[in-house]
Amino acid sequence: MGLGHDLLYIVIGLIPGLVLGFLLARMWMKKYLKKNPPINEEMVKIMMSQMGRTPSQKQVNQVMKQMSKYM
Repeated sequence: MGLGHDLLYIVIGLIPGLVLGFLLARMWMKKYLKKNPPINEEMVKIMMSQMGRTPSQKQVNQVMKQMSKYM
């Protein structure tokens, strides 16, 4: 009977801990990505130049707007 109660307490403690840990990690990651975006305007310009295009500021702004839409 003691072992069954111990396992029940472990499961009851583990499930909320996992959910809370996931939510906290997700919140921290969103905050981090908002503060430090993985791509910036300079990177977009370099990528477009490597593809053989001369990017205008309007095109760069469009790409950045599309990327921020999905973040």
